Amino acid sequence: MSFCAWISAHYEEQGPVKWLAFALEMIAATTLFLLMLLTCSDVVGRYFLSNSIDGTTELTEIALAILIFAEMPVITWRGGHVVVDILDRMMGRTVIKLLGLFSVFLIASSLYFIATQIYFLAERSFRRSEVTEFLQLPVGLIVEYIAFMSWITAATLLSYGVYRLLWLSRD
Repeated sequence: MSFCAWISAHYEEQGPVKWLAFALEMIAATTLFLLMLLTCSDVVGRYFLSNSIDGTTELTEIALAILIFAEMPVITWRGGHVVVDILDRMMGRTVIKLLGLFSVFLIASSLYFIATQIYFLAERSFRRSEVTEFLQLPVGLIVEYIAFMSWITAATLLSYGVYRLLWLSRD
């Protein structure tokens, strides 16, 4: 089986979204694997060699940010968020569709404005040359990554909302 055939068999998204989802999931999987190696090495070093790895806490925090924000657009596009549908039986299909569009717009615009504020924090971190405590890594890089991934998530949420609510739910 070729690589493209494997991707097509395992990803139901179409076009460039399929490749974006694969790339983001590869980033998340690689980060998770490296996080596992770091944690295991730190535990072995701490308990068997009486010497832990310096900066493990910082690297773990950065890896978790990379992991979470790499998966946010993919989960959003696939509609993997928790949805409470208690009132769906009491409302008509049109009302549910309108509420869905409203929530997609509200959440996407909130994500956009939060990402804008996060980006300003990243710029401030760069101006102040802020670095992490032990490893002296630039804080602005990870904050900027969080802002960009939040913007991508907002865009995927809008496209998911339009796609799911306007085209897939036609009767």
